[in-house]
Amino acid sequence: MERRLSAILAADVVGYSRLMERDEAGTFDRLRTRRTELFEPEIASHHGRVFKLMGDGLLAEFGSVVDAVECAVSLQRGMAERNAAVAEEERFNVRIGINIGEVIVDGDDRYGEGVNVAARLEQLALPGGICISGKVAKEVEKKLAFRFDSAGRQKVKNIEEPIDVYHVRIDASSPRRILHKRGISRLWWALGVPAAIVALLAAWMALYYPGAETSPVVSNTIPSVAVLPFKDLSVDKSLGYLGEGVANDVIAILSRFSDIAVVSRTSSFAYQDKEGDIRQIGKELGVGYVVEGSVRKEGDRVRIVAQLVNAKTGDHVWADRFDKSGTDPWALQDELTGKIVGAMTGEFGAIRKADYSQAWGKDSTNLAEYDYYLRAESQLNLYTKEGLERSGEISRQGLQVFPRSPLLTVELGWSHWLKVALLHSSDPQVDLQEAERLVNQVLADKNLSPQVTRLANWLNAWLLTLKRDHDGAVVAMNKAIAAAPYNAFTLTDAASIFLQAGQTEKALELTDVAGARDPALSWFVNYVRGFIFIVLGKNEDAVEVLKTTEFADAPLQLAIAYMRIGRQADARAAVEKMLKLAPGATIQSWRQTWNFRDPSILDQAAVDLAHAGLPGSPTQ
Repeated sequence: MERRLSAILAADVVGYSRLMERDEAGTFDRLRTRRTELFEPEIASHHGRVFKLMGDGLLAEFGSVVDAVECAVSLQRGMAERNAAVAEEERFNVRIGINIGEVIVDGDDRYGEGVNVAARLEQLALPGGICISGKVAKEVEKKLAFRFDSAGRQKVKNIEEPIDVYHVRIDASSPRRILHKRGISRLWWALGVPAAIVALLAAWMALYYPGAETSPVVSNTIPSVAVLPFKDLSVDKSLGYLGEGVANDVIAILSRFSDIAVVSRTSSFAYQDKEGDIRQIGKELGVGYVVEGSVRKEGDRVRIVAQLVNAKTGDHVWADRFDKSGTDPWALQDELTGKIVGAMTGEFGAIRKADYSQAWGKDSTNLAEYDYYLRAESQLNLYTKEGLERSGEISRQGLQVFPRSPLLTVELGWSHWLKVALLHSSDPQVDLQEAERLVNQVLADKNLSPQVTRLANWLNAWLLTLKRDHDGAVVAMNKAIAAAPYNAFTLTDAASIFLQAGQTEKALELTDVAGARDPALSWFVNYVRGFIFIVLGKNEDAVEVLKTTEFADAPLQLAIAYMRIGRQADARAAVEKMLKLAPGATIQSWRQTWNFRDPSILDQAAVDLAHAGLPGSPTQ
């Protein structure tokens, strides 16, 4: 029996069964074309060989792991280029996994754990993404310019030992930077936003100012977090794997937020089973916050306690307890992790609230760019006329100090757009034009941070929607999601963009995902679901969710649903509530905040609102 060391690439198409159900012959032909025109030539040009074809995927062997990774990146870039030219419902999104290990040679086929691990890694990859093992990352770390985002050690089906998992950051082209601490050279990766070995600011400088050296200090640009392994408090000490797993998952998910910098697992797990002052740990890791917690089990109930600590003061910012019954440890881990992350992150999470408090606690003569942003954002998120005006004022003040700040520029753009969207604008056209000017100014910069990329493309998606460029809006929204794929607030609002573009099922799917990730965001999720249900003709369902929220124009959407189930009195009461919240609201001002690909949706809704008593003409 011949054995040899090989790099194995596994690839498959996401949602292939759904595509086949829709168009079996067309899907098969297009997939065959992708294989013959892209996959097989690229694999061959990188000195690889396809040794197995499945219905929606393939396995390939490479003698060089460097060739395998470079080939995978070329394949995903090639797929992205080809997807851009076809309708979204016809696109192929491919996942790729790469492992290096010993394989068994059986004629033209290959077997063994080296192949099995590659297949499991492929299942962990994001659509359009590449997932590699720790062995691969170690082998190529000094040979390739791509960055790798650690997802920690993960347990996968039929593989006994957990695997070190990394995601390849395909869009990164600059070399990684190796920093030093106490004479030891180490390579660190942050997931989603650069993080430092010693200081998160150091990595930020390394990414945007290659060659620059900096001393270890906490970043004053975005909040920085370290996640320690959760302590096993079970009687028989049998939950160590769960404590590590939860911390790994929290690291992996937090690192996908564009406005949070997360220290790598290698760094934070160095403090496992060590008692110490959180302030000292925070100082050594160069972070502003530390997440710690514990796991215990009573019967089939798992209890996890998590807390967020200010690493400068040692004060507790947030703490909560999460309980779940069940016998599947991986399902328990997934659900509890989602709840922990949801409570800490997003525009309304514990980390952002703590940052708001710190920004307002500073002397106004000593504010950094990010402090101005936090102050403006805290006012923006009040969603009142006064709050939006105040947010705009703070952004403009910040731009006087930091005149070229993309972050403050896009924040100012958001204040103009939200005045229109929330029916508080005295001149909607002027505000929309100013929002468009500001977002175009930001997007002209090709070196945006992930945080600004998210905010700018998100805002641009709304502005393009109002201009009836729904395809462009979807592209922009996908860019915003790609910059922060775990941000429940962004995903929820993205549903409104997809809804107006005619992708109703996609919109409903996004709200399901966002609602599961952050149950505390139900007021916003239900608001967006309300219009989705109206479009689907599920007006009773729309009433149920819209009764739980008064965000934005929720009372007007509720009035539409009431009219369609024959409850005219309730519809009029809902319109009266809206007019108390936004006295200047009219049918015309409301119509300027929505623009469906199918214009009849808005036309009929305007008629319903006219019958419910909203001032103005139902026709534009």
